[in-house]
Amino acid sequence: MNKLVLTGIITTIVMLAATWMAVGGSKGGMNDDIVNLLAVAGAVVLVLATVFVVLKYVRQMQDDTATGTLADENWDGIGEYKNELPMGWAITFLLTMIWGVWYWFVGYPLNAYSQIGEYNEDVSAHNTKFEAQYKDITGDRLVEMGESVFLAECKVCHGLSADGIEGKAADLNHRISKEGVVHAIMNGASNLKSDFPGGMPAGLNYMFADGEIDKVAAYVAAGLPASDTEGAALFEKGTCTGCHGASGEGMAYAGPKLNGFDIATVASVLKDGKKANIGTMPAFERLNDKQIEAVGAYITSLSK
Repeated sequence: MNKLVLTGIITTIVMLAATWMAVGGSKGGMNDDIVNLLAVAGAVVLVLATVFVVLKYVRQMQDDTATGTLADENWDGIGEYKNELPMGWAITFLLTMIWGVWYWFVGYPLNAYSQIGEYNEDVSAHNTKFEAQYKDITGDRLVEMGESVFLAECKVCHGLSADGIEGKAADLNHRISKEGVVHAIMNGASNLKSDFPGGMPAGLNYMFADGEIDKVAAYVAAGLPASDTEGAALFEKGTCTGCHGASGEGMAYAGPKLNGFDIATVASVLKDGKKANIGTMPAFERLNDKQIEAVGAYITSLSK
């Protein structure tokens, strides 16, 4: 027997045996599992085809001689034969193109199972069920739910007590810091697009004289107390009342509430994220409406 053929037979036997052992065939590991059976069948076909092709072309390299008409061009004496494209190659190429069109538009990508799609459908169904089950929760139970969501999603940055971590996240026990107000006056605050599409423009510092920005910022950070008449006057001077209201109670579509937390304010931040003096907070799109409401209720219960 030809050594090349014998090598091919031995290689085939070894590869098929290794495939069989890999799926646990020697121990009955397949257990008539159709997936494993198909995998083994595919492996057998692949091994046989590979060995056949390798043997065929190795034999050709050993025995065949080149024939045909050389092209006129050559490179350092190396020429190229004017051989016609083999019919089998042409047919294979054409079938590959047809299969590619079918694959993209009929087969897998546009018309088949998607794990991400299934996940999104499951999340949507769960959120619908969740909101229907808990839609009537209010009061202390809503705050308790909000605390659970906060501990799962927010404590990493804001801490267990919501007091921030080393200044890298806001202290949620207070509505806003003096530094945060100064940053907003200087740089604007236009991230809460869902509820306040106009945003707050940058450069409003030109409305104030030297030292006045610190005073109005302290006034806002303190919760707009009625006793601070100077701060109230500066708040009006800076046209802050036009968007946030005379007492910082906020105005729909214009400016958020400043004199304390409420559920709507927290919801705006969770939906759109927030960029302030200490960094950027991402939006929390994975929370459903009831969870957002609950977090708002919890944070509102903390604020002073």
